[in-house]
Amino acid sequence: MPLAIEDYALISDCHTGALVGRDGSIDWLCFPDYDSASTFGALLGDEDHGRWLVAPDAEGATSTRRYRTNTFVLVTTWSTPSGEVEVTDLMPIGGRRADVVRRVRGVSGRVTMRQELRFRFGYATALPWVRQVRHEGDGGHALVAAAGPDAVVVRGPRLTAADHAHRNTFDVSAGETVDLTLTWFPSHRPPPEHRDVDDDLARTVSWWRDWARNCQPPARYSAEVTRSLLVLRALTHADTGGIAAAVTTSLPEQAGGGRNWDYRYVWLRDASLTLEALMTFGFTTEAQQWRRWLLRAIAGDPADIQIMYGLAGQRYLPERELDSLPGYEGASPVRVGNEAFLQYQGDVFGEVMIALHRARTLGVVEDEFSWPLQRALMSHVERNWQRADQGIWEIRGPERHFVHSRAMLWAAFEYACRGITEHGLPGPLKRWQSHRDRIREEIETRGFDRERNTFVQYYGSTEVDASLLQLPQIGFIDADDPRMLGTTAAIERDLMRDGLLMRYRAEAGVDGLEGDENPFLACSFWLVEQYARTGRRDEAIALMDRLTGFASDVGLLSEEYDVHRGRQMGNYPQAFSHLALVQAAAVIGGDDLGKPPGED
Repeated sequence: MPLAIEDYALISDCHTGALVGRDGSIDWLCFPDYDSASTFGALLGDEDHGRWLVAPDAEGATSTRRYRTNTFVLVTTWSTPSGEVEVTDLMPIGGRRADVVRRVRGVSGRVTMRQELRFRFGYATALPWVRQVRHEGDGGHALVAAAGPDAVVVRGPRLTAADHAHRNTFDVSAGETVDLTLTWFPSHRPPPEHRDVDDDLARTVSWWRDWARNCQPPARYSAEVTRSLLVLRALTHADTGGIAAAVTTSLPEQAGGGRNWDYRYVWLRDASLTLEALMTFGFTTEAQQWRRWLLRAIAGDPADIQIMYGLAGQRYLPERELDSLPGYEGASPVRVGNEAFLQYQGDVFGEVMIALHRARTLGVVEDEFSWPLQRALMSHVERNWQRADQGIWEIRGPERHFVHSRAMLWAAFEYACRGITEHGLPGPLKRWQSHRDRIREEIETRGFDRERNTFVQYYGSTEVDASLLQLPQIGFIDADDPRMLGTTAAIERDLMRDGLLMRYRAEAGVDGLEGDENPFLACSFWLVEQYARTGRRDEAIALMDRLTGFASDVGLLSEEYDVHRGRQMGNYPQAFSHLALVQAAAVIGGDDLGKPPGED
């Protein structure tokens, strides 16, 4: 059985990532990219669905772990009755890829280590053909496994096959080092040559630290913000610039439930918000790279724009259910692909326009395509702003006029207008202003319940939605406006569960799905922002401290949190949770991210 979600640590090469458990087992790894099929899939089943275990072969072994400062190089220290060893796990950055390195170093005494490899390509649908070969250079042993288009070569102490697994034990004494490496390659090519682990380790540590050196986090929550920004960088594909929403698919929102989705894709919303979080701390290179990704992804007729794409801008992301993986702790179905790519979600246009406006404000120079791209987006918005949609939460029930979506469409026009008035860009200012003002009037008339003094989830509803907490963030309304204070009170009253926020009341039936879910971490971080902006600073800090306390021992957050079980739930690590943490910390610290984009 897999471990608790928070018991996994991420290693990444900014193309894909592996989840390494406290027990020393890599239970999730997709090669060569985040959205590729899994090679190790035990996270969504058990060890027979693929894993790579490296741990002491001793009863009572205990471990502690940490990342090397400001990197995704994981160091696990194992203590056993006979001695102590240190396992350093990394995915090298630079040069040939894709690789996993597991360096075992003796610290004291003598420790027998156990290794077990179970290759299961194609989401555990393919047992590979495996053969032993010799190292090309140093006379060591290598194992080559291939099935269909995929192959890996594993180097290190010789492995023995039995029961569709490969195992060995080896001893490590104080001062000794044993290197284990795994490299993916296309099966029609020869195995790549052996690489120098010392160089890999030094280069990878240097790369992560050079990137993090540009970060100047607020004094309060400095470590949490830095780690969150590193997560967001890890989820940004090094080649394409696409920003994945999470590393995993189908980690459930409720234990044993069916709300299990594939998040290894680029949502325009999540990517835009990630971009804002990165830019707040000076990472403008990512803004330029993502803007180029956006241009490629939506090139063509604006009417064909989607709310999400593959990491390279792929448009076709059909959703299917897999019977080869039984699901995390039995939560099924396991889904690959996401049919939300077919949805219309009006809010994404606001998030994109806000992010691109913020890039301008921070000095990212417009190129010959950037503003024409935004004008093309706005021409599409002009034709479609009156449409009902599925909203920020990708409701699989009927389309509605969600107030959050309407406000984000207001923001699309608002920040397009600012491009003209503040930056001198050409455009139909009066027409855009007219649309903007009509949407505001409509929201204030149809999206506000005067009797309850609250904005509502959608026109005609009496329900509230945690996404309404974003209205002050985009400048639609002041945080201390009486209507917003009333909305906050209604959200606290209706959506608070065990001191955390639900996205909405699932029992109201708005999403067309069975079952329930757990409190959504990003929503609770939004509440931190609202508290901080309205004089409730002590409550903001108390909630922020509680939320950051839910992070794993290495600082990672999933999508939701089950208070009763004390467990993280949902896909992991989750960009939305980490970017919301960054935003909340910035507001508490008085950073510019706490103000509507473009304001001084």
